[in-house]
Amino acid sequence: MAAAEAGGMGLTDLPGELLELILCSGVLSAADIGRVSCTCRRLRDVCQARGKVWRERFRLRWPSLLKYYSHTDNVNWLKEYKARHNAGLETRRIVASFSKRFFSEHVPCDGFSDLETLGCPGHFFEDELMSILNMEGRKCLTWKYYAKKILYFLRQQNILKNLKAYLERPGDQLSFLEGAVLIDQYCNPLSDICLTSIQAQVDDITDKVRKVLRTKNPRHPSLAPKAGEVLIVSDVEFQRQVLDAMNCVLYEQLKYKGNEMDYYNSLNSYIHQVLIRRTGIPISLSVLYLTIARQLGVRLEPVNFPSHFLLRWCQGKEGSTDIFDYIYIDAFGKGKQLTVKECEYLIGHHVTEEFYGVVTSKEVLQRMVGNLLNLGKRESTDQSYQLLRDSLDLYLAMYPDNVQHLMLQARLYFHLGIWPEKVLDILQHVQVLDPSQHGAVGYLVQHTLEHIERRKEEVGPEVKHHSEEKHKDICFSIGLIMKHKRYGYNCVIYGWDPTCMMGQEWMRNMNVHSLPHGPHQPFYNVLVEDGSCIYAAQENLEYNLEPHEIPHPDVGRYFSEFTGTHYLANKELEIRYPEDLELSCATVQKIYSKVKE
Repeated sequence: MAAAEAGGMGLTDLPGELLELILCSGVLSAADIGRVSCTCRRLRDVCQARGKVWRERFRLRWPSLLKYYSHTDNVNWLKEYKARHNAGLETRRIVASFSKRFFSEHVPCDGFSDLETLGCPGHFFEDELMSILNMEGRKCLTWKYYAKKILYFLRQQNILKNLKAYLERPGDQLSFLEGAVLIDQYCNPLSDICLTSIQAQVDDITDKVRKVLRTKNPRHPSLAPKAGEVLIVSDVEFQRQVLDAMNCVLYEQLKYKGNEMDYYNSLNSYIHQVLIRRTGIPISLSVLYLTIARQLGVRLEPVNFPSHFLLRWCQGKEGSTDIFDYIYIDAFGKGKQLTVKECEYLIGHHVTEEFYGVVTSKEVLQRMVGNLLNLGKRESTDQSYQLLRDSLDLYLAMYPDNVQHLMLQARLYFHLGIWPEKVLDILQHVQVLDPSQHGAVGYLVQHTLEHIERRKEEVGPEVKHHSEEKHKDICFSIGLIMKHKRYGYNCVIYGWDPTCMMGQEWMRNMNVHSLPHGPHQPFYNVLVEDGSCIYAAQENLEYNLEPHEIPHPDVGRYFSEFTGTHYLANKELEIRYPEDLELSCATVQKIYSKVKE
């Protein structure tokens, strides 16, 4: 620049390519580029809205968003930059409002209704949420907590739309693998799961099978498919060679297996986890096995066998209705091939012929979701019941008029105290579908209406002061990292009561009366490092002299920052316990001054 001026040249005398290079270097901010473009016509032309400068500025600021644009599109990059910037401001305003609006209860489903009227593309909004989640350090915990809640909801809504579109397609156009991926995505919306990536991993396994097949039979028809051709291997012996090669790769080389040791782990049902962990349950392994076989020209069909999902392989005329014309394959049992009688030995009892019949893609999805539903019911220790909620959503997307599951959803929302208006809508729908449910519906309607009325009468959170006489026995304060004397778990306090406030039945179950001070001592609400929430007696807690962050999903709901020794309450929690923040800091100073001595 200085050399150019010494030679009598100005900035505007430089070639356009060099000007673009300077302006795209990343040294200048968006505001600088805006000011440069206002200086003269020459620089305004270089910084045109649809040109390279603003595209590069957009790329540098939000690189992950370029995938939404085609190189052939005539994009107004200045307009896009402004839209994304404004979307970021709106996103942060909404995230900040969530803590204030929903601190006192679970974030209710209807709390997201205002997101549907956003005046910006959804991927702009999601991108800003991700930038909040990826902020480094131990600060902004409350923002991260609510950004995660919102992102979870938004992604699930999009996945649900994709699932409904999938179910509307003709049955012969439905991919079993795609259905499994949609279920996986819905239950894990914050994970990076996409059909393209899953298919690429399956293709990689298929290529390994071809290599084994080539060593056995170099002229096998599955080895030389033409571009775009759908493989069909009609000869049974050729099909057998494919299945043998598959078993060799899957179970001998890659060590896939049925998860007998941890059968009821939900990870066994998620196809991306099956590929990572190389273990699963009968239906998830069957979807993988069937997909690979079909890519190699062998048509296997899913069989909704009771207690143990199977695949069938036709040995007779295609489409035969005779169950003895099929060999049944157990993908959970390392691809073992079974006769009809051996299938019955597998489950220990006789079944009728209808259970050996082929099922549709939708029925396979129904069984996969049904498995997750049963797991969700088993996981009663999870206070959010997230798996049960997600699997119910999926089931009702497929069967929206199923009275049994509608009632379960209504009871679940009622139990969690969320979305009472939706509970009433569900119950009204159930009453129309099945008037015989009148008794159960009436009971829930009455209590839901009472809940709505109580919510209207709420005057705000109870404020607790350490300095009050009735709280004189409280030794600890919120934000402190504690250790349980008996069980050794680490936790952080997020609430306290001067005495045990739980009912007699809970106290009997927890054997509270066996404690030296029984229920007549302070009790603390604590978030435990294993993800649970515990109500612990004061005599069972002690200071943790080696404090560390507590990896609990709800930490951000109550705390804004981890200092390295204790947590700082967010504004909403501080309203409830106005004296605790100062007391926590003082307590930490006393503890560590003693430790140093």
